[in-house]
Amino acid sequence: MKKIIFIALFALPFLLFAQTKEQLITQVKANPKNIETLKTIQRVGGYYPEYKELRSLFNGLDKSVKKSKEGKAFDYYLKRLESTSVGKKAPGITQLTPEGEPFSLTDLRGKYVLIDFWAAWCPDCRKENPNLVKTYAEFKDKNFEILGVSFDRKLEDWVKAIKNDNLTWKHISDLQSWQNAAGTLYGVRSIPQNILVDPEGIIVARNLHGEDLNAKLRELLK
Repeated sequence: MKKIIFIALFALPFLLFAQTKEQLITQVKANPKNIETLKTIQRVGGYYPEYKELRSLFNGLDKSVKKSKEGKAFDYYLKRLESTSVGKKAPGITQLTPEGEPFSLTDLRGKYVLIDFWAAWCPDCRKENPNLVKTYAEFKDKNFEILGVSFDRKLEDWVKAIKNDNLTWKHISDLQSWQNAAGTLYGVRSIPQNILVDPEGIIVARNLHGEDLNAKLRELLK
């Protein structure tokens, strides 16, 4: 009995703070003058932020919040998210490979490219990597490439993860962790995230994983 009570008490904080998307949206609308509401809007987006949804919630905030330093920063994030939505031209990226050589997204022009934002220290990213390895094996000879953009800060950790997870595609980073310039440009505030770009450099999908990604690629590369 003591063990059951202990487990219940241990789980209680998680139960109290676990909120559905609908509850978070209700919380945002109920607190338009609280600057902390910006964080709640971010939680609404989670791993898969939708620009129109987050913009609508942001626009409903009090002017004092929107004009604050934090509000202006969030507005900039939303603009980056909008500019990298499906149908938009993918912004250019140039960073260094693990060998220290500059490599650009445009170097892969003419192919479908999955821009994969990840990091060696990110458990969910590492869990997703075996799926990406299988995807790459199936499509790499069908006009498809992956460009890994790392949010790592330590070169040795990044290189070790690439080797251990057998990630044989192109990799770049500026080793600035969450301040990665490409991540900021693409409105990435959580990882793993990815952007699928067509041979002309137009974004055709965001955040497809596993079989959803494979199905999209089979459709596009048939």
